[in-house]
Amino acid sequence: MNRGAGAGVWRERGLHARVLNSLGQQIVDGGYPTGDILNLDLISAEFAVSRSVLREALRVLQSLGLVEPRQRVGTQVLPRASWDLMHPQIIYWRGRGTDYLTQMREMLELRLGIEPVAARLSARLMTAEQLDAVRAAAEDMVAADLAGDGRRFLEADVEFHSLILLGSGNSVMGHFAGTVAALLRTREEEQRFTITEYTPPSAHRHNQLAEALYARDEDAAYRWSYATIEATLAEFIQESDNAELGLGA
Repeated sequence: MNRGAGAGVWRERGLHARVLNSLGQQIVDGGYPTGDILNLDLISAEFAVSRSVLREALRVLQSLGLVEPRQRVGTQVLPRASWDLMHPQIIYWRGRGTDYLTQMREMLELRLGIEPVAARLSARLMTAEQLDAVRAAAEDMVAADLAGDGRRFLEADVEFHSLILLGSGNSVMGHFAGTVAALLRTREEEQRFTITEYTPPSAHRHNQLAEALYARDEDAAYRWSYATIEATLAEFIQESDNAELGLGA
């Protein structure tokens, strides 16, 4: 897949952001393999920045678990097991690189364990205003599909899932909404973007879920949430298989 420098969740400007995003992307893509010791003099020269600017970027990378300073050794690149994989910045970097399909599969598998439970809770706890907003987001997905408007569909999808996670009444699930939003927005950089042959049935499932929530039917909300994410997971597994075989974008 050809994903350019399109939309990301972080759009900082300036030297610090340029160094941070370049180094972070290179580490995530394997340009700096695990265990590498970063040559700070070379990096400073490459970006034409001072050591203070570089240190600021490295502090952020350290907070994300990508690097760690070691006494008498230097700044070492850490393995993926150390990364904060649910942080929007790392989701963005992985979404722009070769790890895109792997990340989507991993996160969809995680969402299968969280979002159906959030939907069950939301069917019980959402306010009338929240339910109206969920229904409106689902209807907007249908309208966007009919119009072939991928960006509008994506934004409605982000709104839909965020509302359900936030409406669950569970603060941890509500916090997960930011992770899901960042993940969904990595689709902005897909070559095929968002409107595909999978879109009409997906919009239908979202609307069925919205109606289950509106009816306060907790079991149906759980089932439709699970079915919605499970179908998307199957789509990305197929995409991964096609990519391995060189059959698709």
